[in-house]
Amino acid sequence: MSIELTRNFSIIAHIDHGKTTLSDRLLEFTQTISQREQQDQLLDAMDLERERGITIKSHPVSMYYKAKDGITYQLNLLDTPGHVDFSYEVSRSLAACEGALLIVDAAQGVEAQTLANLHLANEQDLAIIPVINKIDLPSCDLPKVHKQLEDIICIPAEEAVPASAKNGIGIEDILEAVVKRVPPPVENEDKLLRASVFDSIYDNFRGVVSYVRVMSGSMKRGQRVKLFHTPNTYEIKEVGAFTPAMTKRDQLVAGDVGYVICNMKSAAEVKIGDTITDNTHQCPEPLPGFKEIQPMVFSGIYPVDSSDFEALKVAMGKLQINDAAFTWQSESSVALGFGFRCGFLGLLHMEIIQERLRREFDMDIISTYPSVIYEVTQTDGEEILVDNPCMLPEAQAIQEIREPIVRIYVMTPGDYIGDIMKLVMDKRGELENTETIDDVRVMLTCTIPLSEILVDFNDKLKSMTRGYGSMDYEHAGYKAGKLVKMDIMIAGEPVDAFSTIVDRDKAEAYGRHLAAKLKEVIPQQLFVVAIQACIGGKIIARESISAMRKNVTAKCYGGDISRKRKLLEKQKKGKAKMKAIGKVNIPQDSFIKVLKSGD
Repeated sequence: MSIELTRNFSIIAHIDHGKTTLSDRLLEFTQTISQREQQDQLLDAMDLERERGITIKSHPVSMYYKAKDGITYQLNLLDTPGHVDFSYEVSRSLAACEGALLIVDAAQGVEAQTLANLHLANEQDLAIIPVINKIDLPSCDLPKVHKQLEDIICIPAEEAVPASAKNGIGIEDILEAVVKRVPPPVENEDKLLRASVFDSIYDNFRGVVSYVRVMSGSMKRGQRVKLFHTPNTYEIKEVGAFTPAMTKRDQLVAGDVGYVICNMKSAAEVKIGDTITDNTHQCPEPLPGFKEIQPMVFSGIYPVDSSDFEALKVAMGKLQINDAAFTWQSESSVALGFGFRCGFLGLLHMEIIQERLRREFDMDIISTYPSVIYEVTQTDGEEILVDNPCMLPEAQAIQEIREPIVRIYVMTPGDYIGDIMKLVMDKRGELENTETIDDVRVMLTCTIPLSEILVDFNDKLKSMTRGYGSMDYEHAGYKAGKLVKMDIMIAGEPVDAFSTIVDRDKAEAYGRHLAAKLKEVIPQQLFVVAIQACIGGKIIARESISAMRKNVTAKCYGGDISRKRKLLEKQKKGKAKMKAIGKVNIPQDSFIKVLKSGD
């Protein structure tokens, strides 16, 4: 189809504002799928996506729409993940478009993630079409949303398209707006092949399937191509489009969105954001915006049963084939045995990987407390990166430790601003800016250490704002802090599974909390067991598990007291000897109880 009749667009929205439902209605209206094939959340392939109502893996689709002017247009919809963990993938998908539908819930209005996604779209200079969804709800407040669009997003209210994706209201108006307001793709004058890779999946039979947007030139079977950021060249085996199933085509031309298969054996061979060009007639430079995806959160994953180690290793390898952003390497722990140190884009990415290991591979696993990458300057001037507390050098060899900082945007009703500011300060955050959004809500901009928001920050935010608060964050570099390594010692032996890097001011409280938790789950021994939290050589918290007591004087009926004393003295010596040479074997389920409690 002619490039002038092609429109490439994406849908961006805050979570649960109806993005996937609108995708379903657009596919229905354009008759891209038959009534027999129709199902809810069609573009969400994983059970996990359907259950949680989130998009994890983007899925493009090509539709044909006959507009009111009688002309048939090809509309390429690039579905995008919604969570901040996948913001780089979202930016690459948006870079492959010329326009975006910005969905705003008619009842909830503009949220934190709405603004974050809008900023990404504005960076790519996309045509923005605001869509006010869920206008059929009784709680819908159109005047308020119109005012927010004008005041916050600076888009005239009359440009917004009212719709209800659930009931199919306004779908034709949205498609007409896409045709009229989204500009057609523009091809580079030199006609050399430039194709942007915005995602990839692994097929067990055909290898890596790369999702591409052709910026200029054309791609067809048998053509030899190369990527700018990997050294190999490949022969194209198949090209095609999504309808939404993969449909083979003779070629992809400028403006098209589709897939290409080149006999790649792993997802690591193609990097998201890379540029594909013809091997014989190469374009002079890659398309802008590429960067290497780096894990931000690290956690140890261990099999509950040590005999499952090899099975877990195979499962990890299969997951990495599909997800190049997931990294892993073998490690061993005195407490947990053999396992893997894994890197993730964020906490949601970590949850998804763990859930997929349990569901798809039937693995029973335990994960250690998540940590982030610290930059450490040693006294000899050497700079190192530390993602595992066990790898931190001795305190006397450290000059400075820097931790990753994020800038968070919290949108909340004004009534809860005091509680949220207290939460931010408790998490070692700083308030940068307060902005009044409308007569009800405010937006707080804060900087906060990434390690502090990993586990429970969002849960606490939702709880204290009764679900009305929303947040988004972006990485804001590194900052030096008063950070120390805290070890947990049980009966004088350090347990590496509980080692953590904490703020010096919070170390004592966290050490006491963890020691008390361990006291509850570690079984009694025949001697007193000391649980100690320590920083370097200094003990900052202690709990003692009392010894199991055997009544050695039970057999003495009356008689001289010296006999009882003799027995008690003998028992005392035995306990002292046992304490000196005894070893505490901590059962696996004790680790599981502590680590799974989120403490």
